[in-house]
Amino acid sequence: MEEKLEEFLIHHPFTCKLRLDEEERHRLASIIEEDYLTSFISAVIHESEKIMAIDPSLPRQEILKLAAAMLVKNLNAQAASIRLFDPDSHRMLSSATCNMDDYHRRSTIPFKDSIAGDVVRGNRSIPVPSILKNPLYRSKEIVKKKGLHSLLAVPLRIPQFIDDTWDLLGSIQIYYREDNRRFKDLEIIHAELLARRVSFVLAKKKIIDLHRLNRRKETISDKIFIKLSNREGIKLKDLFMLLIPELREVLAVRNCSLFTLSRDQQHIHLEASYPTDITYHEPGYTFTLANHPYFLTTIKGGAYGDYPHERIHPTYLLIKDPLHSKLTSPGLIKFVKKHRINSILLVPLKVNDTVRHLLTFFGSDRKQSFSDDEIELLVFLGKEVMKASRLEFLGDMLHDFKNPAVAVAGLAARARKLLDEEDLNSVRDKLTTLLEVVASESERLQDVALTITGEGHESLIDLGKIATERYHLNEAVIQESGHAGIITKPVETEEEMLVLCSRAGLIRVMDNLLNNATKAIPAQGGVLSLRCRREREMVRLELQNSGAMDQAMIENIKRGEVKGRGFNIIHRFIQANHGALDIKVKNHSTVVIIHLPLQKRTPS
Repeated sequence: MEEKLEEFLIHHPFTCKLRLDEEERHRLASIIEEDYLTSFISAVIHESEKIMAIDPSLPRQEILKLAAAMLVKNLNAQAASIRLFDPDSHRMLSSATCNMDDYHRRSTIPFKDSIAGDVVRGNRSIPVPSILKNPLYRSKEIVKKKGLHSLLAVPLRIPQFIDDTWDLLGSIQIYYREDNRRFKDLEIIHAELLARRVSFVLAKKKIIDLHRLNRRKETISDKIFIKLSNREGIKLKDLFMLLIPELREVLAVRNCSLFTLSRDQQHIHLEASYPTDITYHEPGYTFTLANHPYFLTTIKGGAYGDYPHERIHPTYLLIKDPLHSKLTSPGLIKFVKKHRINSILLVPLKVNDTVRHLLTFFGSDRKQSFSDDEIELLVFLGKEVMKASRLEFLGDMLHDFKNPAVAVAGLAARARKLLDEEDLNSVRDKLTTLLEVVASESERLQDVALTITGEGHESLIDLGKIATERYHLNEAVIQESGHAGIITKPVETEEEMLVLCSRAGLIRVMDNLLNNATKAIPAQGGVLSLRCRREREMVRLELQNSGAMDQAMIENIKRGEVKGRGFNIIHRFIQANHGALDIKVKNHSTVVIIHLPLQKRTPS
């Protein structure tokens, strides 16, 4: 080092003019090296180590804020700001500042025709001697008020761990008071070196976050696998109970809901929610997207940026202050006040680059932003929940195959025995009745198959007629199964009690109700009865069977918290069709009461 420095001094024009002899050059080189370079390099090493000592487990925004403060101090500057490039919006997002928090700063600036954008695009430092004279710096009035007149912008980047691309690009802008400031090469190199140390911390954070993310994903997958291994199958509410605790480090969740978008992207349907008593959106209901700005913004996008009350990001929408956000409605404001909800997160789930589902989280804590890894975890959770939703749906359909399949098998066996009679004319009417029921139940199996393929639809249905048909079919099954002790009373029903729902869904509910009621009758026998009547603006269906149900079981059924699929299917159907369920016990009998909205036939 000494020989190189002395050689440099021999050929430098300034020292040549001084006409120093060999001893004087040696003395000058020693002074520069020992009195300046040693302390300078030691200071730079110390500054680098201080930056690298920033805790990588902190949120990225906090890391950048600490780094900005250190850069201001180490580079003898007055202020600093850090902007990161967002490839989705193609803009530079404000991520952290130092000594610039006391005035409003533009949350985003264009990537093109901006100093920060030029730094990222060229991967080079750009000194700006006079901010007021530079056409690329838009917010001149802001820095003028702060007394800042020059800046040095240096690149910030973290290499991707998979290939040669860069997954995080940014610009650190360091501000000074001097106007027409000349930035020395050593200053620029010094700033670039410290910026690389910031990149080191962010890269370390990325590695730690990836490890933590993979561990959380494995935990979620393991819990789902264990649940799927259970013979009872999988239910969404159970899955929510298992997985929501895994999100505590990301967000203190009060409620998690899963929505499905219509193919035309105009409507959104609530598939599942947990817990059901803390949800603003009615379970099973379909909402018009245009009437809900928070849904519309999440799915269609908007002016990306970090605003005082919401953060609109390409991968999520965070309503930081639901009480004052322009995206919340009066009803939602009332809801968040009641349940002490301080933030709302909406995450779109894409299939082939198209949003098909949406997750919403009502949080009790005040979140200002989310990292990419946190959003990735939530998206992973959403996709796993979506798979579970499909599995639960298929499980319900298979459960519904059972009743008509058992009926068809039993009635077909009975018809086969009747064919052994010598005089077929004597049993012709009975055979005709049996085969009509077999044909009806075969049609029912076809309806279930169409529902699985998504071809079921709502229509006006006479509840009394459907209930009576299923009651008589159940009556035939009781007779064929040899339950002589069960007495079925005649159906009491009124004419044309119309409800709007899926025919296949209503049949599923009736079959499950009748199957459960029949099984609940004591072994020594009992009575089964059905009544349907109008009650103000509702249709009231009562199914009564001998045998008193336990009160604890009744409460669990009303909340939709039973292990069996039958009552869960009934509970979801009633919710989806804006009805009500009640269960009463009287005279050693159980009465299940269902209310559904009464519809009027539109004149043709």
